[in-house]
Formats: sequence, structure tokens, C-alpha cells
Amino acid sequence: MVSVVKPSLLGFDHQELIAICERLDVSSVHAQKIMGKVFRYAEFDLENIPHFPKKLLTWLQENTELSLPEVVSAQKSEDNTQKLLIRMADNRDVESVLIPGTGRLTQCISSQVGCAIGCEFCLTATAGLTRNLTTAEMIKEVMIAHRTLGEYPRNMVLMGMGEPLHNYEHVAKFIRMVTDEQGMAFSPRRVTISTAGLVPAIYRMLEDDLPCSLAVSLNATTNEVRSKIMPINNKYPLEDLLEAMQQYIATRNKKRILIEYVLLAGINDSLDDAKRLAEIAKSMGSTVNLLPFNPFLGSLYQRPSDETVAMFSHHLNDAGVVAVVRISKGREISAACGQLKTEVNQRAVHLREKRSAVP
Repeated sequence: MVSVVKPSLLGFDHQELIAICERLDVSSVHAQKIMGKVFRYAEFDLENIPHFPKKLLTWLQENTELSLPEVVSAQKSEDNTQKLLIRMADNRDVESVLIPGTGRLTQCISSQVGCAIGCEFCLTATAGLTRNLTTAEMIKEVMIAHRTLGEYPRNMVLMGMGEPLHNYEHVAKFIRMVTDEQGMAFSPRRVTISTAGLVPAIYRMLEDDLPCSLAVSLNATTNEVRSKIMPINNKYPLEDLLEAMQQYIATRNKKRILIEYVLLAGINDSLDDAKRLAEIAKSMGSTVNLLPFNPFLGSLYQRPSDETVAMFSHHLNDAGVVAVVRISKGREISAACGQLKTEVNQRAVHLREKRSAVP
């Protein structure tokens, strides 16, 4: 007998909940009650909603599931960054990171199990892509943060495992749900999608008027270097990406795009690189996040010296560009940018290989 997997209630948006109410011939006000109870306050006890119709409750219990996945590992670094390893229903693991800051807390959300982009400097890329996460699974990451913290984080960035725009349909619905004023009510300014440069999807974001901010992981100022470290540049070269970024800014009423730039020693950290990056950033009015590379075992690249990072940053600032050197938080627990790769699974694989080698 084949078991039927029920869809998660956390994957239903407000309009879908209204449609369920209408189909069951109950008032649509109960959809708003679900949004408030479940999504606003992360409470799952539907039976305690006042004056909630029995037939709606029964239908939801019989046709949907409302639960959170297991957190199989939780690590906290010295700077209070927390990395959560979350096991989904099919036993696939993803990582989500809670990053403290002055007066705020940011959650780094994963959108895929693994990643297909293949950036040379990213540990996640070495795992390849297993599958996309559903909207409900991404919502569950946020719900787990609420259970962990007792409240929702202030900021949300889709910069975890995966390329968000490769999983456009689920990510777009997720963005609309977390910014829904009836539910979690995140400000669109505090929800950011980070992309390696999927040009068609950037244009689609414009067409759909997706309520979020955009960050682009640029990481190089020439096609030669960018194609070397980011194979996606072979399909969507730098000039096409920059044109899409300019179009995004113009269409979104001069809304700024954050430029992310991972500094790799001897690869993209020269004065000439800084000069070209300054020209790009100034033409778009963009802030630049400089991220000195976080080395990992087997990586091909090295972290630049502090002097090189300072030189690069100072040149951008002197050119009138706001450039911030981001301190890598959670490095000792492999929670910093580019380091997510479900380490528990890695250790399990290593242990199996070690055992199999014993005669």
C-alpha cells in the first residue's frame, strides 16, 4: 500500500486558504484566523482558535499536515551565530543560520538541497544539487527560527544552500507569504534574494514585482575571471548581468542592488579590480559587501591578507562607493558565507567509508 503524503498547511497562502473556506461554505474570515494563529505567531493548535468551524478543522486535519522537521544538530559559535541542521521529511538535510547583529538578528535561508551553480569558491557547490526545497519547507526554516528564538528574526536573506532563482516558483511564493501583512508581515526591505546572476530570472522578478530586495554575487569585474570562478558567467556574461541589474534599478524606481564580492587572493583583489568594481558600483548607486574568502578543506583559493582587503576597501570608499568588509561570523562552526554543506552528513559518509575500509 502506497502512503499518501499530505501537503503542509504551511505551504498554503492566504488566497488558497480563502478558497478552501469557500469550498467548505464557511466564512473566509477563518482564513485570516489561520494566518494570524499559524503564520503570525507560529502556533499550531488550530483546535484552540475561537469559533473555528468543526468541518474546516476536520478538513485541515485530514488533508494537510502541520508540523516542523527535526533539528538534528544545533551549533553556536563564540559570536553567538547559530547553525541549524534541519532534516526534511525525505531525510534530506539543509542548513539555516541565525546571525546576530547590533539591534537585529538575520536568518540565512536555504532554498535548495545542495546547489547546481558550481561556484569554485563555495563549499555548498561541491555537493551538487539534490533537489529544490518547497515553499512550505522554507517557511518551516523560518518557523524553526521562531521556536529557537521565541520570535521571528528581523531580517531574512536567501543566501543559504542553493541558488534561489533556480527555484523560482517556490521562492517567489515564499517571498509573497513571508511579506503578507496578514501573516509574518516581514518588510520587503528586510527580505533579500541573493543570486549568482540568473539573468532571465532577474527580469522575471521585475515582471512579477516580487516584494523583496536583490543582492548579486558579482565576485569579478571581467568575463575572464568571472567565468573561471563562476561557470554561470559562460551562459550569462558580465555585460548581460550588468544590463539586467541596470534595468532592475530603473524599473524598481531606482531601488538599489547590493553587490556581493568575495575576495580571493591573487584572483580578483588587485587595484585594477577595485577600480573596475568602483565604476560598476557608482553607475548603479550600489553598496558593496566585501567578503574575504572563507577557506575550506580542498579549496583552490586563499584568503587575501588584511592589508590587501584594506587597500581594496579604501579604494572603493575613496571613489565614493559605500563598501563594507563583512566580518565572517560563525567561521569555527562552518556557518560563514560559502561554508554550508550539511556537515553531519559529511561525517556520516566519512565514518561509513572508514568502517568499510576495515578488513
